[in-house]
Amino acid sequence: MATPLTPVARPGNWNLPNLITVVRILLAPVFIWLLLADAGQDGALRWAAAVLFILAIATDGIDGAIARRNNQVTDLGKLLDPIADKVLTGGALVSLSILGELWWWVTIVILVREIGITVFRFVMLKDRVIPASRGGKLKTVLQSVAISLALVPLWLLLGDWVHWVNGAVMAAALVATVITGVDYLLAARRDNRDAPAAN
Repeated sequence: MATPLTPVARPGNWNLPNLITVVRILLAPVFIWLLLADAGQDGALRWAAAVLFILAIATDGIDGAIARRNNQVTDLGKLLDPIADKVLTGGALVSLSILGELWWWVTIVILVREIGITVFRFVMLKDRVIPASRGGKLKTVLQSVAISLALVPLWLLLGDWVHWVNGAVMAAALVATVITGVDYLLAARRDNRDAPAAN
């Protein structure tokens, strides 16, 4: 039985949730190659890329659930998890823009926000690890759904109206991306302002 003087064992970084996160990062270049190799032809490689993206991005919730259930939440995991999402979604956005299926300005706005917040997290490492907020998680879900819809060529089965739905969902993801980015910066400013008072 643990006593107040007994140190609580911290989970190690080499665990299943972090391994799943690393695999998600490694799958990103495979997905990008499949998508670009298809060259916008909506063939077998396009479908394979879409399925791989959906499977990879779905592991985001799986590794988090395992980490919480088994008490394996680590600072490394908190840092790697959003990076894995950004590598995967960023690669998808850039690839879609290269293929001419997504405006470059949308990709640039999202990437500037994502890279900026990631750099901000690294800078703040000396003080604390900043986990993803609820708004940030909602943003990730919207991005994942928007990109998945853009990747799967449902227009071949359902018609061109699907493009309007894809555009609306991508617009919602873009708005959420910008709002949550501003929210991160405002929250950090409040924390820094309140820090001296806490001391």
